[in-house]
Amino acid sequence: MGERVTQILDVMTKALDGKPMSENDYQLRTFSPKVQEKVKKYRIKYDPENPVPSDNSLADDVFKAGFELMADVGSYCITTGRVISFTEQEIKEALRNAPSHLHFGEGKERKKFVPRKIGDKTPPWCLLGAGGGAVSSDAVFTTLMEGYAEIPETDAITTPAITKVSGIRVRPQSPLEVLASMRNAVLGREACNRVGRQGIPFMNSLSTAESDVSLAAALHPKFGMRPSDGYMIASMDPMKTDFQRLNKSVIVRSLGGAVGCDFSPLMGGYSGGPEGTAVCTVATHMMAGLTLGSSYFIPFPLHLRYVSNSSREMLWIISVMGQAISRNTHLLSLSLNYTAAGPCTKMCLEESSASAIAAVASGLSIESGGYATNKYEDRETPVEPRITAECAHAAAGMKRSDANEICKTLLARYESRLKNPPLGKTVHECWDSEKRKPTAEYQKVIRDFKAEMGTSGIALRPEA
Repeated sequence: MGERVTQILDVMTKALDGKPMSENDYQLRTFSPKVQEKVKKYRIKYDPENPVPSDNSLADDVFKAGFELMADVGSYCITTGRVISFTEQEIKEALRNAPSHLHFGEGKERKKFVPRKIGDKTPPWCLLGAGGGAVSSDAVFTTLMEGYAEIPETDAITTPAITKVSGIRVRPQSPLEVLASMRNAVLGREACNRVGRQGIPFMNSLSTAESDVSLAAALHPKFGMRPSDGYMIASMDPMKTDFQRLNKSVIVRSLGGAVGCDFSPLMGGYSGGPEGTAVCTVATHMMAGLTLGSSYFIPFPLHLRYVSNSSREMLWIISVMGQAISRNTHLLSLSLNYTAAGPCTKMCLEESSASAIAAVASGLSIESGGYATNKYEDRETPVEPRITAECAHAAAGMKRSDANEICKTLLARYESRLKNPPLGKTVHECWDSEKRKPTAEYQKVIRDFKAEMGTSGIALRPEA
């Protein structure tokens, strides 16, 4: 506890006494120019012909650029309008002292989460669920949670976000959000108990709890959350934080929980193109550990236009930043996929699988997922994370060159449709909640997809 208090006090001192700067100046006059400076210094170059490159020197250069970026720009605290700066020595110490493993869950579901290396045969940790996806009702929430818990590869669950309480739409930082967050915890645990996985951990804390007060309220033990769960806090692009996020970190760490951080640098935003976005994604790992005390990390860089990370450039970013992290640190990092297409479409499964294969072959574990850009209510089912996890396990031990060829094959099938992807169907239309299985129509989509993957060298479980 003493080290945690010291760390947050140090961060607060920096947030209160750091260099004053406007948010606009930090983003446009400090962060963006420095990103491009590092890309130019290390001659980092995106190669569209190889979405999963096998160049170790490229990975190491991206890591060095990310390290220097963190040292040069720090993190910006929106609440105080000051830069939270760290020395190179502080960054090195944070990387050295970061956990090399974590345990999550209880009883027979308690498992050890370990870092992976490039080509590692160790199965990836699979954090499966809705990736913060929105659901409109308690019934849909429960259906999804039961389905996620029944996936054999599920090591931990990311809970959906409840959008209504008694038919009233949730308002941020209101009593409605507090009530929905409590309901999120209660329903999630009940659903896992119902299918016999009582000890399985939640690793995104609670998707509904966007504010610090909602998270604090929902962490009361009577609602079912445990120290053995994970508690994810979102960072803001580019490398920004605020007191609400720091408050969440203090609350979680005081209860003995592990803090995670998810972050989504936007390609086409302040980081620039794929090269700068890869560098920024690496740097944000360090920022999250230094400011929030994060023990595990969930990067999900997104394409500004598509709001997904399955395009050719995005697969390259995922792969390169994954290789940079896995070759140069022991950080626990999971790549979160976002698809453009929605459920009950082959394109959705192709996108999420390509993202998972690129990540796993590059030394990362996975979180799945965000579907149909993760912005529609009830547009996710247990099928998408299950198939993604099967592909992720199949990719364990795969050479980068083989993953590269598979990803290029998948890209050829869906790349041209990213500008106008099929939205697919809602969970009500393609998932049988009573039988807890996909509809006949969706089962055919899955069989066709698995047959295609078999011709690409990925053998997946036959459908029942």
